[in-house]
Amino acid sequence: MRAVIQRVQYASVRVGAEVISEIQNGLLVLVGIEDADSIDDSKRLAKKICNLRIFNDEQGVMNLPVLETGGDILVVSQFTLHASTKKGNRPSYIKASKPGYAIPLYDQFCTEIGLVQQKEVKKGIFGADMKVELLNDGPVTIIMDTKNME
Repeated sequence: MRAVIQRVQYASVRVGAEVISEIQNGLLVLVGIEDADSIDDSKRLAKKICNLRIFNDEQGVMNLPVLETGGDILVVSQFTLHASTKKGNRPSYIKASKPGYAIPLYDQFCTEIGLVQQKEVKKGIFGADMKVELLNDGPVTIIMDTKNME
């Protein structure tokens, strides 16, 4: 699983004219799934994201996880995170999982975040043409891949 985590002051997802999810202070998580990913990957990634110490404490130091700030998490599926640009100028998405495999794992990932965070996780709609709006705070943007956890 590959994720782009952004600390935000605001984020929303719109499909057509309808805002389907929105959060205030918290994390926007863009997640891409490939066939090699598993439920264990989703559990490990969810726990890691929820415990990332990227929010400021009283001294202005990034020392607090979203769990301690009361912030929300918005998770949006994004197959393009697995784009291969090795050959040519047209990205290949061959590594991105098909919906039959990816949707259950995406739902499991969202469930895992909700369990760790002990609150509702806001979500996009898998496979929809979504418009994502955000105000990146910092900016703080972190990329994680379960195949290469550093």
